[in-house]
Amino acid sequence: MHRTVVLNVVGLTGDLLGDATPNLQRLAREGAMRPLETVLPAVTCAVQSTFTTGLLPSGHGCVANGWYFRDIAEVNLWRQANQLVAGEKIWEAARRRDPTFTCAKLFWWYNMYSSADYAVTPRPIYWADGLKLPDIYTEPASLRDELVFRLGEFPLFNFWGPNADIRSTAWIARCARHVYDTRRPTLTLVYLPHLDYNLQRLGPDDPAIQDDLRAVDAVCGELIDHVRKDGARVIVLSEYGITRVSGVVHINRALREQGLVRVRVERGLEKLDAGASEAFAVADHQVAHVYVRRPERVAEVKALLEALPGVDVVLDEEGKRAAGLNHPRSGELVAVSREDRWFSYYYWLDDEKAPEYARTVDIHRKPGYDPVELFADPALRALPASVAWRLLKKKLGFRYLMDVIPLDAGLVRGSHGRLLEGPGRGPLLMSSCGSLPPGESVHATDVGKVVLSHLFD
Repeated sequence: MHRTVVLNVVGLTGDLLGDATPNLQRLAREGAMRPLETVLPAVTCAVQSTFTTGLLPSGHGCVANGWYFRDIAEVNLWRQANQLVAGEKIWEAARRRDPTFTCAKLFWWYNMYSSADYAVTPRPIYWADGLKLPDIYTEPASLRDELVFRLGEFPLFNFWGPNADIRSTAWIARCARHVYDTRRPTLTLVYLPHLDYNLQRLGPDDPAIQDDLRAVDAVCGELIDHVRKDGARVIVLSEYGITRVSGVVHINRALREQGLVRVRVERGLEKLDAGASEAFAVADHQVAHVYVRRPERVAEVKALLEALPGVDVVLDEEGKRAAGLNHPRSGELVAVSREDRWFSYYYWLDDEKAPEYARTVDIHRKPGYDPVELFADPALRALPASVAWRLLKKKLGFRYLMDVIPLDAGLVRGSHGRLLEGPGRGPLLMSSCGSLPPGESVHATDVGKVVLSHLFD
């Protein structure tokens, strides 16, 4: 077996490679690179599950970053249990070929309770008084204290939210190096999210993205050089390309205006009542699963969605089958936005009635993905002082809402989820080895085979 390290550099495309990415350019030049054909929806949980199983979402069941759990009538995003992913995983297939094989899965999603030998993933501590503290979940459990002792506390608030930046990616890379050196796994899977932040905040054509490229390239270069000196093979890949957007589609507001979305009022604020709604959408970047309560109303809802400005296509059963999304977890319909649009989860019609979590970073309670969590509300006076005061109150034990997120979806300048045309605009796959499967591109369903070939050929 050949030790292999896979770096998932989120949002990296061929068009972004250049003067700001000398280390990644060198890897591609000395080895090989291909465009990667991703899956619909081109979002983290769906694509990573395809990478690790070789199956389309119709097979592994991760049809988005979250979906409507019909049996409990709740929307859940960003769950972590690996049991949600059907199919044989790369590390299971490798272990069948050689029982001495081991795998470290570092910050890839669905990382809890998997059959990988080593795992590290974000796992905040939620206190009863509302305090959220940074922490990680590890397998084995003893690895947690070891990493915190050596690397310091995981910078959770730099991993997502208004302060998301290179610090979280750098911590993950140091974690990967430590696990690589001390546990010596045969396969190491590493998730490096840094590019995702400003590509969504600013858009891919903003000049400031060059600084982000330099930062992530430096982190990658150090890790690549370290493992290659040890003789390891390296794969760098990405899940999707991010396109510039200039507007948002409030899909749930449109459904509510037609009387299809129901809400429950709690102390004057509105919560989505998914179980009572005739139709509602779980918005996830540029793709939205639309759940329709009664079969006889599917055609009506489809026509309504197709007429919405910014909607490109609405997939019915036949369309979902063609896209590899015909799974029971999918909505009765799947809407795909235009390339320059994205879907918000907003369902309220009056911001004064928005739920309390709308103005916070709360990825688990929101019934849809919210990229506006990457921004701090510009309306807050003396923003750093306002945030610091809120944090101090929380640390002193007061109940206090970290309501610093704006309700302005127009701030978002980049999104992803739909399939993009053009080889340089979408994700890529590069290898330190001089060969990749023949053809002009590699499909996401073949990534597992590529990894296995690096391990065993």
